[in-house]
Amino acid sequence: MDSKDFLKLQNGSDIRGIAIEGIDGEHVNLTSEAVNKIAQSFALWLSKKTGKDISALRIGIGRDSRITGENLAYASAAGLSYCGVHVIDCGLSTTPAMFMSIVFEETNFDGSIMITASHLPFNRNGLKFFDKNGGLEHEDIRNILENSCNFKEKSQPTNEERFDLISLYAGFLSNKIKKEFDSISQQENDGKKEKPLSGLKILVDAGNGAGGFFVSKILEPLGADTTGSQFLEPDGTFPNHIPNPENNEAMESIQSAVLKNKADLGLIFDTDVDRMSAVLPDGSEVNRDAIIALVAAILAPDYPNSTIITDSVTSDRLTRFLEKDLGLKHHCFKRGYKNVINECKRLNSEGIVSPLAMETSGHGALKENYYLDDGAYLAVKIIIALAKTRAQGKTLSSLIEKLEPLLEAEEVRYKITAEDFASYGDKVLAEFKARAEKAGLVMSKSYEGVRISFDDSEKKGWLLLRKSLHDPVLPLNIEGERAGSAKKILQVAQELLAGFDKLAK
Repeated sequence: MDSKDFLKLQNGSDIRGIAIEGIDGEHVNLTSEAVNKIAQSFALWLSKKTGKDISALRIGIGRDSRITGENLAYASAAGLSYCGVHVIDCGLSTTPAMFMSIVFEETNFDGSIMITASHLPFNRNGLKFFDKNGGLEHEDIRNILENSCNFKEKSQPTNEERFDLISLYAGFLSNKIKKEFDSISQQENDGKKEKPLSGLKILVDAGNGAGGFFVSKILEPLGADTTGSQFLEPDGTFPNHIPNPENNEAMESIQSAVLKNKADLGLIFDTDVDRMSAVLPDGSEVNRDAIIALVAAILAPDYPNSTIITDSVTSDRLTRFLEKDLGLKHHCFKRGYKNVINECKRLNSEGIVSPLAMETSGHGALKENYYLDDGAYLAVKIIIALAKTRAQGKTLSSLIEKLEPLLEAEEVRYKITAEDFASYGDKVLAEFKARAEKAGLVMSKSYEGVRISFDDSEKKGWLLLRKSLHDPVLPLNIEGERAGSAKKILQVAQELLAGFDKLAK
């Protein structure tokens, strides 16, 4: 592989590729050899970043449940060992835990690698890298990949140790729950200090990813009834449903489980547990705008008048809820979890308090938790809120009861068939905006693409046309706030896109 081949593995601030055959037309490009060399390149990058000699570095490696995870973790360890790095095998882990391995005093790693491809199909895998500042940036990944071709594959780890990171991480989350429960009335906590979740029925859907530990190491030891939890066993073939909170089949599965088992709360994680969504006792899904609204409502009392950062496809109804009902500010930024996290960091560095950066996908990073997008930490915050609202004679749903329901939503993905798809996409967006302005349409502020708001007798809602972060696609997102509005807004968009012969649905 040359540098161009390695660069094809870049996916934003992650590395992803096809790690095993099994899907027609998709051939392996993320080989053990490639991962071995990439790990060596990361060690060199980290040595330069920290100013430490490579032989002084301590780097942890974790993986999710994917069937290629063990082989790729071994390949990473072999490459790092050859460089002289002290390697710590953390086994089955989560993406947030691998960052926390740099924070915890018990581990204090210089860097870490997580072998994962999030919710992608079984044949995919990838790598996420961390240093003390969090996940690496796009340019860091590019630098590491460009240099990977300069290394030779090395076949065997020589100085590797094992560490049960997930237990340490689970203990960190459990202690947070115990500490927060001390603030609830003594009467409510009487006799429940060691089992603060007793009396609560909370079920988890781990999608056969790495999230099963949340039941066995957190909920059950703290006294929760987890009857009805499902797909907790790691299985990289993902036999039950895609491990993705945004997937309709996955959400319907946990909704059914919550209703069947009469649970107080349902939690669903993606494969590597950096994303989550929830289900209320009546089976209502709490995802996309609603999960952002819920977390913001939990944080609002401690951060009055603060700013919530979201991606660009959140709705106008979320803005109204955040600003009118919670008294917060809504900063609707770009797609991409690193984009919203970095914007949150920027605002806080400038003295603008921003406690949360969250995407509709379920990636949510809190300032109080190292700006780390951690699905398990968000779940802990929601569980604590559940207990507090119950102590007040309220329900968790009361926190978002003023969020207007979603009436109509639609997404159309226009494929760009032009060879230079990025330039053609820019051309389409520029002309789309010019046509909209000429038609007198109301343009809303947007940090990417073109967003238009509608509020007339025939249609009410909004649309956003933008470029995909990585693919030759222009996604068009539409929400209608009156019956039939989405269809009428789509007709407007189609008229504005007329004549572009390199676009196809």
